[in-house]
Amino acid sequence: MAEIEADTLLPNDRMRSGARDGEITQIHRGRQYAEEGDRFEADGEAFEVVEVRERTLGDLTDEDARKEGMRDLEQYREILNRAHDDFQWDDDSDVVLHRFEKVES
Repeated sequence: MAEIEADTLLPNDRMRSGARDGEITQIHRGRQYAEEGDRFEADGEAFEVVEVRERTLGDLTDEDARKEGMRDLEQYREILNRAHDDFQWDDDSDVVLHRFEKVES
């Protein structure tokens, strides 16, 4: 278990405040940024990474998108297209799920 910086997993203020408010409980990234058991603090709240696993973009569902603060998978795709200059959705592209939970004091 290690302490990591919140922006390592959650790269912007919207995501960090969404985690704090319980609206964001996971993020998929293009590579692994944390190990299970790693902890981080975002906006004064402590979190622990409870699951890390490989997936593909084709595995993602509307439920996954909601856990990342989006209304559905279509909005998730639109956000990825806007955030990454050369992004093209490919169902076979590898991504890494990082699921986290608040740590109760």
